[in-house]
Amino acid sequence: MIGHTLDGRYAIRSRIARGGMAMVYLANDLRLERRVAVKIMHAHLADDENFRRRFDQEARSAARLSHPNLVNVFDQGFDADRNYLVMEYLPSITLRDLLKQQHSLTREQTLEISEAILAGLSAAHHAGIVHRDLKPENVLLADDGRIKLGDFGLARSVSANTTTGQALLGTIAYLSPELVTRGIAGARSDLYAFGIMLYEMLTGVQPFTGEQPMQIAYQHAHSDVPVPSLVSDESTPELDDFVRWLTRRDPEDRPLDAGAALVQVRAIIDGTATAIAPPAATTVLPSLAATTRFTPSTAVLDDAQLDALAGSPGDTTTLDAGESEAAETPIDRAADAAHRRKRRGLWLAAIAVVAIALAAGAGWWFGQGPGSQATVPDVAGASIEEALTTLSAMDLTGEVTQCSSLDIEVGLAVNTDPEAGSRVDRGTTVQLCESSGPELLSVPTLVGLSQDDAQTEIERARFTFGSVVEERFSSEEAGLVLAALGENGEPLGETYPEQGTVDLVVSAGALPDVVGQKQGKATATLKSAGLIVDEAQIGEAHDPEIPKGSVIAVVYTTDPVRPGDTVGLTVSIGPELFPVPDVAGMGLQEAMDALAAAGFAPTTLVPDALRNLAKATGTDPEAGAELPAGAEIRVKSTISL
Repeated sequence: MIGHTLDGRYAIRSRIARGGMAMVYLANDLRLERRVAVKIMHAHLADDENFRRRFDQEARSAARLSHPNLVNVFDQGFDADRNYLVMEYLPSITLRDLLKQQHSLTREQTLEISEAILAGLSAAHHAGIVHRDLKPENVLLADDGRIKLGDFGLARSVSANTTTGQALLGTIAYLSPELVTRGIAGARSDLYAFGIMLYEMLTGVQPFTGEQPMQIAYQHAHSDVPVPSLVSDESTPELDDFVRWLTRRDPEDRPLDAGAALVQVRAIIDGTATAIAPPAATTVLPSLAATTRFTPSTAVLDDAQLDALAGSPGDTTTLDAGESEAAETPIDRAADAAHRRKRRGLWLAAIAVVAIALAAGAGWWFGQGPGSQATVPDVAGASIEEALTTLSAMDLTGEVTQCSSLDIEVGLAVNTDPEAGSRVDRGTTVQLCESSGPELLSVPTLVGLSQDDAQTEIERARFTFGSVVEERFSSEEAGLVLAALGENGEPLGETYPEQGTVDLVVSAGALPDVVGQKQGKATATLKSAGLIVDEAQIGEAHDPEIPKGSVIAVVYTTDPVRPGDTVGLTVSIGPELFPVPDVAGMGLQEAMDALAAAGFAPTTLVPDALRNLAKATGTDPEAGAELPAGAEIRVKSTISL
């Protein structure tokens, strides 16, 4: 897309980042003369209605929000068969980049970034929007110190259906337990993800890790997030409490929304934070040992007391201190005990069946099922280093090869073999194609062909015909190709990149011959050939052969000469005239020599043997007459004996 202009307004200049759903480019807004970030959906997703709907949802969600800590969205459109989104451009790094640089953050950095994230997220929650994809990659740290939350690609209204559908969305490391177990997301799901980010900022690591995404998801659903102070000295008791509050597995035990969490962060910053109350505990009956004295004769507990002590599932029966055992008959107590034992047996059997099924399922998944394989990721457009890192994270080995590509710039990843989306065994070697640019193809012979034939040859050779960039007069027939030029304006060599633009230089035919034509006719002839006669460049000259008023020569001011160029004319004023010298009184031979020296052709009737005895008396034509050079003049003479 680099070099394209979307909707005649957004000129794409360079690539900023690549995501799973779209590519982000730096562009110039030609209308408002400002730099913007343009997010363009990947071409292979353009036909997927779900992805298009999610992409449009991001625009609608983000456009509803206006806050200093949220990335602003300016425009949305569809061009070049792709959806695009126009956002403010922030020269920045992501929180992920900062974590890679520093490993972990200081307490002050963590609180400053947390306050900004929660302020922006609070605005989203207040507008009824759940982000659903909070992670360090979506937090931008601008060069001017601003901190902004972006990428609402998975956002949706909390009033809408917030289930995930067929698959979980978001990044597995930050998914809340309710998303893992029920596929349901709310504002408190965002707070769980933020709690994981807070832990990661303080410690430099994520609380839950594993070789398989399923293992990480299982930990989110069944394990409590540890306090960061176990790993980091930067944490404090207040921050430990805050992380625990944000990451409680029951969403009802977390803050109501980002606004409530923001109040707590600011209290921690101000030093006014108070202890966070633990979640409501289940009421426990007083210990029977503390209220009853047992003697050898009364040391056996009945079934009701055993159930209360064990807290059997589903049993809501409690012992009333004022209730006497004498109220029930032995038969009633026996029947109740049998019923409770049967119910406990069913519960235990069900739990055992589920445990066995889970163990068998996990064994199949990781041993022979999909969990034993990895999905080849889509790395097109990424740097080779990034692509190799992505493959390594999937337990795949990348082997770099070279291949040509029209769309991917030189040095970036083009595709993989097996192709993206394929399921392969872990440890498989994946061929990673590095772009060498467009394929170099042989250039056909174009010089001497007609323009139409040359254009056909260009397209047959898998190049792109540009235009006829120049017509020039030549000895070749009009319309024939004189030269084929590349995009740099230089003549093509033996090879040229595939789909490269080829321009042509075409003959305009021979220059018209107007020598000897009258000036007016010559001017009309040159004009019909596409040349312009400049009156200021019309000169005159004597010519012994070209009649007066006719063209002696055309004066060309350019080389080569092209239609539309300006020319001048040299027009004849006839032959040059010279005066006949006066030779009367000279010896005949002397007179003839004088006339010859003046450029004339003298003649006489006196024989050569008598010329030394003869004297010139005049000429015909007579002296003083103006004649062209070479004119014949007869010398008159007399002979003295």
